[in-house]
Amino acid sequence: MDFEKKLNRLEEIVGKMESGDLALEESLKLFEEGIRLSRECNAQLTDAEQKVKILLGVGEDGQPVARDFAVGEE
Repeated sequence: MDFEKKLNRLEEIVGKMESGDLALEESLKLFEEGIRLSRECNAQLTDAEQKVKILLGVGEDGQPVARDFAVGEE
């Protein structure tokens, strides 16, 4: 399942749980699924963050010079 689908499913789970109409067993199942999806989304975001680089230019050897992107930078 891709990131967007996981996020949509998380939103669906939150909506169902906030309704308060679920039995305890169903609530626990959805909670467990939500935790799993949340962890998977977090891992995907961490992966993406590590892949994002800012290109600084070209070095003397002709190779691109890049550095890690830091959140909050412009």
